[in-house]
Amino acid sequence: MNFQQLRIIREAVRRNFNLTEVANALFTSQSGVSKHVKDLEDELGIELFVRRGKRLVGLTDPGKELVEIVERMLLDAKNIKRLAEQFSNRDQGQLTVVTTHTQARYALPQVVARFKTQFPKVHLALHQGNPQEIVALLNSGEADIGIATEALGQEPELVTFAFYEWHHAVIVPEGHPLTTLPQASLADLVEYPIITYHQGFTGRARIDKAFADDGLAPDIVMSALDADVIKTYVELGLGIGIVAAMAFDPRKDAGLRLLDGSKLFAANVARIAVRRGQYLRGFAYRFIELCSPTLDETAVRSAVSPPREETEID
Repeated sequence: MNFQQLRIIREAVRRNFNLTEVANALFTSQSGVSKHVKDLEDELGIELFVRRGKRLVGLTDPGKELVEIVERMLLDAKNIKRLAEQFSNRDQGQLTVVTTHTQARYALPQVVARFKTQFPKVHLALHQGNPQEIVALLNSGEADIGIATEALGQEPELVTFAFYEWHHAVIVPEGHPLTTLPQASLADLVEYPIITYHQGFTGRARIDKAFADDGLAPDIVMSALDADVIKTYVELGLGIGIVAAMAFDPRKDAGLRLLDGSKLFAANVARIAVRRGQYLRGFAYRFIELCSPTLDETAVRSAVSPPREETEID
């Protein structure tokens, strides 16, 4: 048994058992992949894959159990490398953070600036993705830290921490009739076309739930991935907008008004996530602490890698 065989098992699952894609991902040949699979099955004396002719189409029961062990073994192997890097180059290396557009644009700029000041030799790779992509990158080990409002809290392999709480707000052009009301209601909002986030982004589920709970059917004429697009079309008069409140800047958004939505929509919580059991470099803990000072290294480390229970010996 060797690590290449273990990588092939993992990639086969990730690539939906397409051996050509597995070979490309691991920079080897398809025949080499097939030989590694056969050699491992011969060594273990069990079949790991369900076959249809010469094609792999799924995992056998022992294969399913083996994949869980393989994931842990490859994660531990990566952790060993990170451990060595931590002590040989404490302030050098790469930190990969994956997040949504909203967080990257409005919540993280100051954090990133302070981090780069403290760790100028660390290459900070900041990637944007949707919540499902963030989960996938964390689970695969391609990202160290993920930040989003949706999806992270439902993943058993991820440990999450509250980053900050935020609310949605309503944006309208200057002089819009809604600006004359002391407090606009949801019933007031449905009188106008609405522009807001796509399903699954930036708390959209809470917006939909608020209207549904009041028995209202909003006319959502456009949805977008980020607030800048929403604001652009509100300025054009296509409708009123519902965005994350922090996305409104009165200096830059001249011609628009922000209406408080904290009484209309439930609060959202942006969360920081890391993969359970993953070894984090010291500068990764510092990045998290810069996001939220209460999340110091001791608190995060104990949650990510809790101490194992000692086995009593009679």
